[in-house]
Amino acid sequence: MPALLRGLILVSAGSSFWNCGSVPKKTDPVEESRPAASKELPADKSSDTRPSIVALGDSLTAGLRVDPARNYPSVLQRKLDDAGYLYRVVNAGVSGDTSAQGLNRLAGVRNYHPVVVILSLGANDGLRGIPVSTTSSNLDNIITQLKRDGTKVILLGMQMPPNYGAEYTQAFSAAYPDLAAKHDIPLVPFMLAGVAGDSRFNQEDGIHPTAEGYEIVAENVWKVLKPLLDKSRPR
Repeated sequence: MPALLRGLILVSAGSSFWNCGSVPKKTDPVEESRPAASKELPADKSSDTRPSIVALGDSLTAGLRVDPARNYPSVLQRKLDDAGYLYRVVNAGVSGDTSAQGLNRLAGVRNYHPVVVILSLGANDGLRGIPVSTTSSNLDNIITQLKRDGTKVILLGMQMPPNYGAEYTQAFSAAYPDLAAKHDIPLVPFMLAGVAGDSRFNQEDGIHPTAEGYEIVAENVWKVLKPLLDKSRPR
């Protein structure tokens, strides 16, 4: 049994709903205190002229309850810097986002004219029982628009707990490799490989990585990202 599913069985035993961004709002001050405007990616006013790599996702990208300097996009930035590559990583993760909400925010992502987008959405769709066809269509739309811009896309796969039923969980998991094959884009088969189900790398909710867990997530992504980098851009 995949590690994520072992971890989520424990969570789902006490709750039928896992939100990749919050527990229900009544008990989550992070979600309650977030202004609606923060849902939008701000205009790019940075003086940093390095080409952008945008990480588009939910709380697993945003780094819920983790020091912002230690979420996976921040760790990726350090890996780029250490390797001498002139890119900047923009964290476009919003806690609680579904694939539809990510699609609605895509214009803000495109305003950064990213050379690469790391796409990690859909977990909240699955946990809300949204049809896989709807999630797949939203992700397909995101990928299509980005590729039309000439942006390279890396898709991060996700899995659902078995209490959602074998038919749904299998269809959900299969959607990611199917989309990667359709668009001929790189796939990280499971974003949380090496992290999920291991208490050493997860917060108390058993879902969101700790800072140490994000080091592993960043390495999962780095292995796929590095071959896409422009070799002419190292310092």
